[in-house]
Amino acid sequence: MSKRLLVALAATALMGLSPAFAQAPAHTAQEEANRQTVLAFYEKGINQKNADEALKYVGNRYVQHNPNAADGPEGFRKFVSFLKDKFPQSRSEIKASFVDGDTVILHVHAVREPGTRGTAIVDIFKLEGGKIVEHWDVAQAIPETMAHANGMF
Repeated sequence: MSKRLLVALAATALMGLSPAFAQAPAHTAQEEANRQTVLAFYEKGINQKNADEALKYVGNRYVQHNPNAADGPEGFRKFVSFLKDKFPQSRSEIKASFVDGDTVILHVHAVREPGTRGTAIVDIFKLEGGKIVEHWDVAQAIPETMAHANGMF
């Protein structure tokens, strides 16, 4: 948990307010730049399927934690090529983005084939010097029925 979030929660507790009503701390210019970098990378690489344009946002290394994707620019190129070949109409809608320092998190609704429910994905990116250097993700298929009416997003 970031120092800013801890300070905000502590201040809220001292004021006797619920943390749910705490004002989120403002993001720094670098944090917003990090968010914009990840959003551009995602749009270019995943939605436009243009690996070369997306890789302009990647640092001198790209460490992949998805067990189905290889490290480095070539690993990313292979993934984008897979999307182009197998799912040319795939589209990912970013539902929310979160930033804390050099970490950017996206909550994404990915639909590989139009007309299907798709997948809920959380993508986590680490940046160094304003460039993406690491990626993690978790994915969950969107079921036909749920035990609640809350949805996935």
